[in-house]
Amino acid sequence: MESRYNPAAIEEKWQKTWTEQGLDKTVTDSSKPKYYALSMFPYPSGSLHMGHVRNYTITDVIARLKRMQGYRVLHPMGWDAFGLPAENAAIDRGIPPAKWTYENMAQMQQQLKRLGLSIDWDCELATCSPDYYKWTQWIFLQFLTAGLAYQKEAAVNWDPIDQTVVANEQVDSEGRSWRSGAKVERKLLRQWFLKITDYAEELLNDLNKLPGWPERVKLMQANWIGKSTGAYLEFPIVGMEEKIGVYTTRPDTVFGVSYVVLAPEHPLTKRVTTQEREAEVAAFIQEVSNQSELERTAEDKPKRGIPTGGKAINPFTGEEIPIWIADYVLYEYGTGAVMGVPAHDARDFKFAKEQNLPIKVVIVPPDNVETLDAGNVETLDATSLHQAYTEPGIVINSSQFDGMASVDAKQAIVAYAEQQGFGKARVQYRLRDWLISRQRYWGAPIPVIHCPNCGIVPVPEEDLPVQLPENVEFSGRGPSPLAKIEDWVNVPCPTCGTPAKRETDTMDTFIDSSWYFLRFTDAKNDQQVFDSAKTNDWMPVDQYVGGIEHAILHLLYSRFFTKVLRDRGLLNFDEPFQRLLTQGMVQGLTYLNPNKSGKDKWIPSYLVSNPDDPRDPQTGEPLQRLYATMSKSKGNGVAPEEVISKYGVDTARMFILFKAPPEKDLEWDEADVEGQFRFLNRVWRLVTDFTAQPREVHNQQTQLSKAEKDLRRAIHIAIKEATEDVEGEYQFNTAVSELMKLSNALADASCKDSPVYAEGIETLIVLLAPFAPHIAEELWQQLGNTESVHKQAWLKYDESALVADEITLVIQVNGKKRADLQVPAQANKAELEKYARESEIVQRFIEGKEIRKVIVVPGKLVNFVVG
Repeated sequence: MESRYNPAAIEEKWQKTWTEQGLDKTVTDSSKPKYYALSMFPYPSGSLHMGHVRNYTITDVIARLKRMQGYRVLHPMGWDAFGLPAENAAIDRGIPPAKWTYENMAQMQQQLKRLGLSIDWDCELATCSPDYYKWTQWIFLQFLTAGLAYQKEAAVNWDPIDQTVVANEQVDSEGRSWRSGAKVERKLLRQWFLKITDYAEELLNDLNKLPGWPERVKLMQANWIGKSTGAYLEFPIVGMEEKIGVYTTRPDTVFGVSYVVLAPEHPLTKRVTTQEREAEVAAFIQEVSNQSELERTAEDKPKRGIPTGGKAINPFTGEEIPIWIADYVLYEYGTGAVMGVPAHDARDFKFAKEQNLPIKVVIVPPDNVETLDAGNVETLDATSLHQAYTEPGIVINSSQFDGMASVDAKQAIVAYAEQQGFGKARVQYRLRDWLISRQRYWGAPIPVIHCPNCGIVPVPEEDLPVQLPENVEFSGRGPSPLAKIEDWVNVPCPTCGTPAKRETDTMDTFIDSSWYFLRFTDAKNDQQVFDSAKTNDWMPVDQYVGGIEHAILHLLYSRFFTKVLRDRGLLNFDEPFQRLLTQGMVQGLTYLNPNKSGKDKWIPSYLVSNPDDPRDPQTGEPLQRLYATMSKSKGNGVAPEEVISKYGVDTARMFILFKAPPEKDLEWDEADVEGQFRFLNRVWRLVTDFTAQPREVHNQQTQLSKAEKDLRRAIHIAIKEATEDVEGEYQFNTAVSELMKLSNALADASCKDSPVYAEGIETLIVLLAPFAPHIAEELWQQLGNTESVHKQAWLKYDESALVADEITLVIQVNGKKRADLQVPAQANKAELEKYARESEIVQRFIEGKEIRKVIVVPGKLVNFVVG
């Protein structure tokens, strides 16, 4: 028997034993209820950070608990392995993306295994493996067949030096490419989209089917989908047959339209531009094309535009109004045109002020309508109005609609537009179709062939996967590396045999993560994307755990994929994740110099010589002390390996679980880590001291002593409270507190030779098992058990044990505590007062005095008010 708690030896021993015994393998016994516990799978960057440790520890506790509660559990792990970092490594280090990725996966797998996670590694998958992306491509073809995948021209961020597309996140706040530093341009490219907008209404409505999701996540998704009810209105163009279509949620303000704005890329822009304005408009369009979408739409950027010289007609008033183009209007959003109502829209108001455009008030606050002289507000110059009025009110200057409440006027004006033939009611969504094309190498190739005769031809299923070629050069410049490999690009058309070309775009990596949870249920199937019977059995995921940063796109796309595959007859459920837990960030101590900017403002704690008076080591300026999310740039990260080598895995897990509720941010504090290490050492001593003593076989006692009753109550309170804490809201921190209380009760117990004490020792180990699996397993075996503690049934509390025979009654005189008294738990008010009066201590304080009032709080206190 190990006389001293040695975490490293215990953890190595049991991790090896569990692997040999296959303890973490998925149980397929269909007689047991299923439970699917899943963490968001990681990108294989090469090393784990504390955020990973927290995420996977939380899910592991849930998985271990559910096994002990009698469930068959699926708890898998894989790798979100495609993406730009691997391609950058190929450029910077001359390492093939596959080699870099698989080496990182192997390293991180070993780190994960060291955490003692009960993962079934037989289910492991990597999205960059042909065995996986074959089926990603197959799913794409399902979308294509269903009419949910299509190509169209779309604006992209173009690096003019590297001659390549860059994503929004690769463009800095000044509109420069992250790699070359060049000013990014906007360029139209033919790209692939998925029709997520076809499912917008269902994606929105089905949020109501997710009571196990945080409300803020559902709200974020609802806002992203952005359903609005308004009107589509058409403004005729003077001298042309075409009309400018706009969508507005405020048709009640249409009489206040003083101009129309087109996106510079709008196909009507050149046609409405007059000859004398052509040069200036062309120059402006060229200037805007050099701006990223981020620059054009940033709230803190000025809204820039110029008139085209063209005129449109407000169909409601017959007035001619100028047509402008502006950088803040994007062709990809809505109709690519907006009607300008500066009196009632903050952005339009700002633009009109800057451009000295007319501002016409058509809505006023309800309390102003009686005193308002409409003649004074019909047209205001740019200096008369200080801000837009955007609230509901009363309609004025709007012909037959004057005097109506603006809410009612919306419906009346839309009905009038429909009657007159220049508008109609419309429901619109902020959500846009999903652009999935990436002009990169390290992603799943889009499985289509472009034939000059047949057009877009799907790659036949028997030819999947379309594998990534290996003879690739990475320069970071020019088109996708795939486009340069002629023997890969040039292929015969599968339909007619004509020389044709492969699609050289690869898919957005969000595609890979939008269905991986389905593949886990049948990860090794080489004949199908998955066996629907197996997947429908395990799905939906019962508990999904991951970062809030994926609250919108990943979760929305996963829901979209699930619904499409359901409609293709592969799935029989609507939503992929029943419950969602978004764990908080792990924060480390750091220091901030408010007088500096960028990365330089962060001063790592190891550079601060005096924490009581923190100073910038370079400038001597005082620093602010704060906790911030761990990162290399802040110098406040803690490597999991350091903590594990010093304290062990179980201590790291216990700290992560105890320090904060899982959804809250966690502040790293080594003193608290040491506190959990001391607690595990106390548990170790309790059990080893117990096993070191000879144990007699006691006859079953019908009557327990008071000490035994008290201890048994503490045992079953721990079972009850810990169980409630680990179910429902997953308050692991308070569950660990219950374990600490139980260990204290065992340490203080005066009945260490009692069967009740033995029950307490066993209970403590079983309750500890999901949290600190290695030490729990070791101590369980020391008790003489041969079967794993992780195969034990989760404990149930005994209601009768919770009932106390006696309680501690506080006795007060004039509100001041004078004594504690042990009294029968079932005593009524009269009996409690009698016990208190008869107490020798209390009699000394009330003797010879007038008792004016007696206050009895059953189960708590008796207070004598004396003169």
